[in-house]
Amino acid sequence: MATTDLEIRMTIKTLAAKGLPRRAIARQLDLSEGTVRYHLARQAAGALDGRAHQPRHALVAADAIAHWMAHHDRSNLAALHAWLAAEHGYTGSLRSVQRFVADRYPPPPRRARRRVETPPGAQAQVDWAQFPRMVVAGQAVTLHAFHLVLSHSRFGAVVWMPAQDSLCWLAAHNAAFERVGGIPAVLRVDNTKTAVVRGAGAWGQLNDSYRRYATTVRFHVDACAPYSPEHKGKVERAVRTHRGVDLARQAWDSVDQLQAATDDALRDSARRRRCPATGSSVFDAWQAERPALAPLPILPAPFDHVATRRVGRDGLVAFEGRQYSVPFAYLDRPVEVRGAAGCVQVLADQQIIAQHPRHTDCRVLLDPAHYEGPSTATVQAPTPLGRMGRRLQELAAMPVQHRPLDLYAALAEVAR
Repeated sequence: MATTDLEIRMTIKTLAAKGLPRRAIARQLDLSEGTVRYHLARQAAGALDGRAHQPRHALVAADAIAHWMAHHDRSNLAALHAWLAAEHGYTGSLRSVQRFVADRYPPPPRRARRRVETPPGAQAQVDWAQFPRMVVAGQAVTLHAFHLVLSHSRFGAVVWMPAQDSLCWLAAHNAAFERVGGIPAVLRVDNTKTAVVRGAGAWGQLNDSYRRYATTVRFHVDACAPYSPEHKGKVERAVRTHRGVDLARQAWDSVDQLQAATDDALRDSARRRRCPATGSSVFDAWQAERPALAPLPILPAPFDHVATRRVGRDGLVAFEGRQYSVPFAYLDRPVEVRGAAGCVQVLADQQIIAQHPRHTDCRVLLDPAHYEGPSTATVQAPTPLGRMGRRLQELAAMPVQHRPLDLYAALAEVAR
């Protein structure tokens, strides 16, 4: 090999000091015997790497660097390198500037970190953990564990899901909120695409479905800064602990059986562990925190597609290539249409006003009840069905064997 790093050179020295032959060292480190012999000879002669005594490339800009270090943030060497290139025509690399500053200047002062304890009910942290090759119903499957941990009491919930898509993401939220018994004010999340669709952290753009869900359930989404797992350290610690439990190493008849065993294990663990904020057990701290959580609302069905539509004159809204009826009183009003698992829900003022099957072959789905009822102050009720319309509905609702043999005569009789 052309270059051997310092770690390998020190390994060669250590193994040789223990009396290991050069051939054995070469075989163990996957090196040639000549390479091992060369480095042992250099170490015996006290040879040094000549590059350590070469002048730094950034020495030509020493005065400019001194000016920058006196008037700017000393820790932002990338900005220093860009300034040198733009203002002084410096052609060296960022690494050359970093080496020069490390040789000539003391390290920047370290910033102390403030430790605070989260008030009850204020925050929870969430994260995913993946468990491949779990045995469920006799088959090896990959399951995903959704973790939610209350920041004050450290009480948490784990919900097993088959995937990490939007529907599983929202379904896991519903199940976790039910297990902790309320809604915290803030949820600190990672920058997964089901939460943050573009960007990251405070400047990221929330996934539209997740934003609508958070608005309905009434909690604030706080996305972590990128590459900062310490910002949600409580749930990260819970994920590491959960990876070491025996639940993932056992065979299960079903996911429901695994979920029930996980719930019991978390309750037992909460009774044994001590809450740092209160000094009591985590379970007792959770019981004291529950009144501070917002009461559980009627949790919305998980959805992976959401859109805003305006109700047409015929009481229909368009969504996913189909048209769905809504109560006529919402004529010309904007409504929210959600594509949930198996159904389409239409909401106005955060209330579900219509629900239809999703992904059917029909292109127009109507509920006759949406066209009934009295007029409102702004919308006049549709014209009532005449005798012919009512008779058509009656015939359509009849079993085939009970319909008149001569449908034309039956309809003609109604027309007269």
